[in-house]
Amino acid sequence: MSIVMVPKSPFDLMTKFILLFEMVLVIYSSPLLVESAEVIDFNNKTVNINSSNRIVSLNGSNTEILFALGVGDRVVGCDLSSTYPPKVKELPNIGYQYRLNAEGILALKPDLVIGRKDAKPPQVISQLRAAGVSVLLLEEPRTFGSAKSRIKTIGQAVDKVGRSNELINLLQKDLLALQSKLENLKASEKKKGLFMYLRGPQTALVLGKKTGPGAMLELSGAINCSGKIENSQPMTAEAVVAAKPDVLVLFESGLKSIGGIEGLLKLPGLAQTPAGRNQRVVSIDGLYLSGFGVRSGRAALELFQAIYETKGFHAIQFVVESED
Repeated sequence: MSIVMVPKSPFDLMTKFILLFEMVLVIYSSPLLVESAEVIDFNNKTVNINSSNRIVSLNGSNTEILFALGVGDRVVGCDLSSTYPPKVKELPNIGYQYRLNAEGILALKPDLVIGRKDAKPPQVISQLRAAGVSVLLLEEPRTFGSAKSRIKTIGQAVDKVGRSNELINLLQKDLLALQSKLENLKASEKKKGLFMYLRGPQTALVLGKKTGPGAMLELSGAINCSGKIENSQPMTAEAVVAAKPDVLVLFESGLKSIGGIEGLLKLPGLAQTPAGRNQRVVSIDGLYLSGFGVRSGRAALELFQAIYETKGFHAIQFVVESED
């Protein structure tokens, strides 16, 4: 018996090629498959995350961490406090984290929403969860240890554990440099610092030890001379003069709102302080100072240098590194 080989028609070969091409298109055009995760929120409750392909971030520090983890392309929206990296300005804005709107967030079709524990109003958080969205709310760090924990938790949530460990190591490198300087700082050499939150001459607050800026003052080697103030309190001339700060620290936006150093020293009592007489003022970006994110070690190191290694007015400028 002879076997006759029947050649395949060009049509059959072309059909298979087309099918193979379509399969490749489907694979590469499909959303990135991300493993599901279980993480612990601020309330010590388990949050099940089935997907993190579309993320909405409710505050600036979490947005910064997400981009540092390499998942910025998955962030489909963020709030007004998200200012870094610069490309976040291109994202849809969902408003302020304390005045959230469920409809605006849900319109972005998120799989995962990440924010701080005091995001408001709480009924919006409930609406998001009722709609099937995974919501992860986290404590805002006030120590470098808790900052590392948050980076790790967000890394777990978006399936980037390896990258989160790398970021923690980078943070630790900055902290070691800071620690070296702190160990050489004598107790008698410590300077008294006061953080002031300004929004024009009508809004002048002193921020205490439980705020991000207040905590960073102490972590950077200064004595927070806000006294018994834990959160925020309106500034009075008497209290500021009595505090005798050696240096005043402000957000750069706050200093600008008051008209710079000249306008600052016109506020009641400030010109009579050691800081005012010597014009010892440090300005810094708000998110950089108080975000307690990946850059927080570097921010603390630069704040130490500004307080102890400079004179007069000093503006801390974070240099955005090239992404190439």
